[in-house]
Amino acid sequence: MPRARLLRPALLAALVAAAAPPAQAAGAAPGPSTPPDLAALIECRLGHADFMGYLDMLRDPLKAVALGWRPQAQVNPFMVEYRLNSPVTVFGRASDHIAFAGDGVVAVLDLADPRVLARELQLETGVDTPQKAIFGREARATEVAGPDGRAGWLDTAVLNVSNVDSHPGKTLAGCSYSLDPPEPAEAPAPGTETAAPSPGNAQPR
Repeated sequence: MPRARLLRPALLAALVAAAAPPAQAAGAAPGPSTPPDLAALIECRLGHADFMGYLDMLRDPLKAVALGWRPQAQVNPFMVEYRLNSPVTVFGRASDHIAFAGDGVVAVLDLADPRVLARELQLETGVDTPQKAIFGREARATEVAGPDGRAGWLDTAVLNVSNVDSHPGKTLAGCSYSLDPPEPAEAPAPGTETAAPSPGNAQPR
């Protein structure tokens, strides 16, 4: 059974507050020559390995241009933005504007109130103030074999909807992906350890 994981506001906040560019997993394999379906990636219908398939485009602007992406000026230090020659349709809305932040990718939608989409997607509330709104839910959590070959790694996709000060009148909607190692085995509670059997009487040689 996959491990259940509670949705945490901090996980949602990573979409707009991560202080690092899109993460690169240690030992990650190079991305495929044809990247995964962008709409499926934004809508949390793919997995962490698919997200990693876009790293080549983020490292090399020429590869992004070859996909029909136009790099945009970085108005938010935590987001890498592109305009698309062909709009993508996600969550029933079309957008030609996407952004990568941390371990996630979002569509930038012409929707002033993110609460509208959050209700449609039945998301949980992380933050909801007049200035800031962050909503999300875990879309999928699957146990997979990890990069070290061990089973029990958790491949997780979290659906996010939020707003951000750098993009007034817009809603950011997309997915954050993670691949977490197996949880360490719990140590036995004090006093419950099983005593080792006593050795038998030593026999003379």
